[in-house]
Amino acid sequence: MLYNSTLRAARFLAVLVAAVGLLTLTPSANEAAHASGVTRTERVDHALRIALSKQGDPYVYGAAGPNAFDCSGLTSFAFHRAGFIHLPRTAAAQAGFVRHISRHHMRVGDFVFFTSGGHVYHVGVFDGWHHHRRIIVHSPRPGERVRREAIWTSSWFAGTLR
Repeated sequence: MLYNSTLRAARFLAVLVAAVGLLTLTPSANEAAHASGVTRTERVDHALRIALSKQGDPYVYGAAGPNAFDCSGLTSFAFHRAGFIHLPRTAAAQAGFVRHISRHHMRVGDFVFFTSGGHVYHVGVFDGWHHHRRIIVHSPRPGERVRREAIWTSSWFAGTLR
């Protein structure tokens, strides 16, 4: 009888140790970034660099990389690679996920969501200023390629993951 309960306890302990070991071997992206000293701002900057590296790749509706993208496929690809694994896939879902910020609080790497009739229809990543105009990197539309471009409308809002 003592042997059976000792054996059960040993098995339970082995399973517990294995489970704890798996958890420590596969930390979440946030835990890994925190443990390595990488800040959210550094990860946002990394996401922008990834998006910029995709310039010239074609727009394909529904594509999320690595060699073709729609608008939210590009942001999803770049930010997931930078460790933001919970960012949703579509532009509208991303708009609901990020923290909305005012335009004057934007920093390079923040999101720009384009709207029409109260609905989000497009997303890009803010890449700074050029000739007093905000520039984004985005995958514009069928027949075009990922590129940097000045914002063309006033119907947009900003969001951030910082």
